Amino acid sequence: MAPPVTQTAAVAEAPGGAQPQQQRGFGSTISGIIRIAVFWYFASKFFSPKQKPMDPTQTRHLMTNLFHKGESLDMWFYLTEQEKFNDFSNEGSLYWHETNIPYAVWTPESIRTKSLKYYPSETLQNNGSLYAHVFFARSGFPIDPSDPEYQPLNSFGRTHPVATYFPKRKVDKKKSLLGSSPKDSDESKPEVEKVVDKNSEVKEEVPVEWVSLWKPNVTINLVDDFTHYSQNGVPPNIAPHLLVEPTSGNYYPTIYFNEFWLLRDKMIPINETVSEVPLNLEISPISMMKWQLFQQVDQSFQMQRSYGSMLDGESDELKRVFLEGNPYLLGITMCVSMLHSVFDFLAFKNDIQFWNKNKSMEGLSAKSVVLNFICQFVIFLYLLDNDTSWMILASSGVGVCIEFWKIGKAMRIEVDRSGMIPRLRFHDRESYASNKTKEYDDIAIKFLSYVLLLLVVGLSIYSLAYERHKSWYSWILSSLTSCVYMFGFIMMCPQLFINYKLKSVAHLPWRQMTYKFLNTIIDDLFAFVIKMPILHRLSVFRDDVIFLIYLYQRWVYPVDKTRVNEFGFGGEDETAEKKLITEKEEENNKKTN
Repeated sequence: MAPPVTQTAAVAEAPGGAQPQQQRGFGSTISGIIRIAVFWYFASKFFSPKQKPMDPTQTRHLMTNLFHKGESLDMWFYLTEQEKFNDFSNEGSLYWHETNIPYAVWTPESIRTKSLKYYPSETLQNNGSLYAHVFFARSGFPIDPSDPEYQPLNSFGRTHPVATYFPKRKVDKKKSLLGSSPKDSDESKPEVEKVVDKNSEVKEEVPVEWVSLWKPNVTINLVDDFTHYSQNGVPPNIAPHLLVEPTSGNYYPTIYFNEFWLLRDKMIPINETVSEVPLNLEISPISMMKWQLFQQVDQSFQMQRSYGSMLDGESDELKRVFLEGNPYLLGITMCVSMLHSVFDFLAFKNDIQFWNKNKSMEGLSAKSVVLNFICQFVIFLYLLDNDTSWMILASSGVGVCIEFWKIGKAMRIEVDRSGMIPRLRFHDRESYASNKTKEYDDIAIKFLSYVLLLLVVGLSIYSLAYERHKSWYSWILSSLTSCVYMFGFIMMCPQLFINYKLKSVAHLPWRQMTYKFLNTIIDDLFAFVIKMPILHRLSVFRDDVIFLIYLYQRWVYPVDKTRVNEFGFGGEDETAEKKLITEKEEENNKKTN
């Protein structure tokens, strides 16, 4: 297509130097589009899957639903131990029959429920199988193929297992380290037994024991779907559930066994001691959007479990929050969680920024930096010992690396290669050792270490006497981690003591502290809303106490602009920088004038 006359005239009237540049830009854009089109053509020609040639009359055919909206349906619900069912004359297998169910109509008549008791057979009690066979037909038409009035276009059905299998939950391997009891021996029996040959290093594992679980709720949803699909245009997430009638090429209504809200702890283990189990049945319609949402969420959970970012059972806990939680409280919690993430990121960014620009250690507790690294490392080992997901381990590992990087900013690290094994040596920086900061820091750490040692020893002895652990290593880690959670506020006290002795807070980095304080308020809210261990709940409020003391020191002590704060910034430095910038601007203005 030729360009418009106005655009052509504008190009012709442009200066000589600008016209070639504009033409080159337009030409390069056109050539780029042509190259992409050519590449796409050859890629689709040689690498796309080959399709069978189709009849031109079939390409125009669109798949439609064989049933109409509001059409009356009859339903039959059978329970058998065989996956395939064709014994329609067996009345003993028929547990539920409903008539005149309006299809895809949102009225009370379209919802049918029934509760009954099922008595499992001996086969089912010994890890047998049980299947639900659900059949629908137009009202008045049979579902038995042997019936003379049977018509394939009028009936459809689907099979679904009622008894499922899960690997047996991991037994508690913890035991009393001071003495074993028969109860501890039974509970600490491993689930997977390892057979080790003394002459071979190969270890053979016995398969994990599987447990049969009964589904007490069976929800049958008829999907409200009247979409016209082309034969090759069915979405991949719908195609596996679409039941197509071969002669007409149209599809039956989709039967969806809704188990989205069926949690594992609601299922009932089946064994020889179980004589009867409840069974709650329901038939109801479901919208296309809701059905696809359930499918997408389940696929997302499965993908996260395969990647290791979600442990088994975490999806049930997330569903439980929506089932048992207040919707208004859930909405507030989601909004607050987003704010918490934003504030946490901003506090982290400012923390890294201040430490990266640190020029002096005057007024900063170097011992607290080392203690923080030790605490983070202990928590990382504790998470590693308790089979935590790799995402949480990665986050904790990054935190350990950052704390070690802070040590490099707070102290001078050297590698000693004089011995057989190279060792790291830590030396105080001159800005830290040449003033009162080191003296006050040593005094604070000295007295706080006595208190911390007594608390660690006391809590460890209590844990050893009254709690059960997997090993001595696990006892040491759990004791240290409990101390970090309960008495972690002690690590923050040296900085408060230094400010108290120096009688100055020297304009602390209030931007970073404000973000941390906002996160602390959010943590306080979660402490009352979310179920969490009591140790973690107590650790939430320690930051409140420390920050309130910081506020009190900010109010009592005057701001000394001459003193460099713990991040290496001083008020006079900022004033000098502003004066220098102002002088440069004035010089530039004089030169331009």
